[in-house]
Amino acid sequence: MAAYSLVNLIRQFCSEFEIIIPSKARSSGTIISLGADKIMMTKQATLGSIDPSLNSPLNPQNPQIPNNPQARIPVSVESIQGFFDLAKNELKLNDEKNLKDVLINLADKVHPLVLGNVYSSRTQIQMVAKKLLQKQLGADQVENIDKIIAFLCSDSGSHDYAIYRNEARDELGLSIQKPNDEQYEKIKSVFDDIRDELKLLEPFNPNVELGTNATTNYSCRRVLLESIEGGTDVYVTEGALIKTNQVINQPPPLPPINRSAIENQLNFEGWKHEENN
Repeated sequence: MAAYSLVNLIRQFCSEFEIIIPSKARSSGTIISLGADKIMMTKQATLGSIDPSLNSPLNPQNPQIPNNPQARIPVSVESIQGFFDLAKNELKLNDEKNLKDVLINLADKVHPLVLGNVYSSRTQIQMVAKKLLQKQLGADQVENIDKIIAFLCSDSGSHDYAIYRNEARDELGLSIQKPNDEQYEKIKSVFDDIRDELKLLEPFNPNVELGTNATTNYSCRRVLLESIEGGTDVYVTEGALIKTNQVINQPPPLPPINRSAIENQLNFEGWKHEENN
């Protein structure tokens, strides 16, 4: 719903809305793309499925972390539907008693309230996709819109399925554009600049940030919102890394263990505005 709200917000400020995808626009990125009038995709750009996963305190416990009650497994909306499709289509359990047993068995593993939320989310994501596609393709393209929604929600088979531009244009019927050579060079230049500024290829490593120092300040630029006239808004995380030593006493005659740890002291996290130079 955050992606849907962003599309509606952006459309308040423009008469034409175009998305440029240099690389991946999966899940919520695909939702935003569906709400555009046109989608420009490079050769390596991909869209993905839009089946949501639910996270809540009622989700099943993660068996790999049994001692942490907060460790829960996300429940995929389409995985639940796939379970019922397996029972009906592959195992041929179509009578009322068998389907009731399937539901009871599932409810023993997944909380009934989570199952109810799964159904609501599936209905909601289909409604959102339909509204967005009607703006891109036209409200009269009912059959094509239904085909696109079915593919993005379930028919693609996996949340990891990558949809390249030829498939998005020729098979799904989305409004796809290819950049020419000049446009591609500009897209690559902007993307490389954003990648370098956000350090997308450099994982945040506290040990590297500290080096040989006992303490160091850091600032991570995590999101950029830029415009020609409005300047730049940056979502920043700032803090200090402090190396500490802990002494762990062991039962005699074992000697104490000296163990170093790194404390992350968060000083600021939020948006900052920067004027264009």
